[in-house]
Amino acid sequence: MPNRTDLLLQALRQKILILDGAMGTMIQRYQLTEEDFRIPELQDHPQSLKGNNDLLSLSRPDVIAAIHRAYLDAGADIIETNTFSSTTIAQADYGLEHLAYELNLKSAEIAKKEALAYSEQNPDKPRFVAGAIGPTNRTASISPDVNDPGFRAITFDQLAEAYAEQVRGLLDGGADILLVETIFDTLNAKAALYAIQDVFEEKGIPLSPEEGGIPIMISGTITDASGRTLSGQTTEAFLISLSHVPLLSIGLNCALGAKELRPYLKVLSEKAPFYVSAYPNAGLPNEFGQYDQGPEEMAKQAEVFLKEGYINILGGCCGTTPDHIAALAQVSASYSPRKATLQTESNLPI
Repeated sequence: MPNRTDLLLQALRQKILILDGAMGTMIQRYQLTEEDFRIPELQDHPQSLKGNNDLLSLSRPDVIAAIHRAYLDAGADIIETNTFSSTTIAQADYGLEHLAYELNLKSAEIAKKEALAYSEQNPDKPRFVAGAIGPTNRTASISPDVNDPGFRAITFDQLAEAYAEQVRGLLDGGADILLVETIFDTLNAKAALYAIQDVFEEKGIPLSPEEGGIPIMISGTITDASGRTLSGQTTEAFLISLSHVPLLSIGLNCALGAKELRPYLKVLSEKAPFYVSAYPNAGLPNEFGQYDQGPEEMAKQAEVFLKEGYINILGGCCGTTPDHIAALAQVSASYSPRKATLQTESNLPI
């Protein structure tokens, strides 16, 4: 019987895989209160916890599981764990650094249970769990103090240590994929990749997915019409900076809608020796910071780069819902995936 990585690679060769949509958008629908975020041991915690959505994997796992099921019902092949901010660095804002490992472990377990249940119901459509690794709320490349451009709020080693703890939790919880996402600073992503490689070596996991390793997905963020990441890289520079690791995929998410992402996906499609992913926002935010683009309009815009053969993995970011994912799944079914040859450790660029 093929292992999970083999099943994923087989599916990628056959079709465009569908990633799920926004977790935060769905959580907002539940109109949760402060109490929903408090587990028994945090009843007397002095800080407000409302808005720490990752904590819901411990306090309201029923909500997180229901959101996963909604996206699986919509046709998602890959669901992301509720761990975008589950590092000691991000959880420090709430005084919950000590919960980082547990947040990743429990979130992965919740997602894996649902993915396996849906896979058993329909073995011809296996479902997978991507362990979501967010960028943290610190940047290793840019000073947060305009009066001190040499200052850094975080070091590479601190990032790598935090990411390593997150990776251990995600793997111990059963994540099939590691997804380093919403990258605005490539140095942060390099720290995440360094940590992943370190944990893989610690656990005896091969680095290349084609050699049985846990696949690694990378997804960057083009911040505006300049076509660059926040740390100043073009799409091609971003790709080159991270191509030293045998990735499963590289792609773009957040900040822009499908229409605006197209030229940058074209660059990745032409240059990347990996699969290419995209999960745009539901258009651009309005003056109130809300996303108005409906499922049909988003799918119509995404269809442009489906026709051009740019994509292997397609999903949604901010503002997207199961309805958006269902529309993307429907339109993508008519198109073939982009052809890609994955790199192994033996053919990485020098």
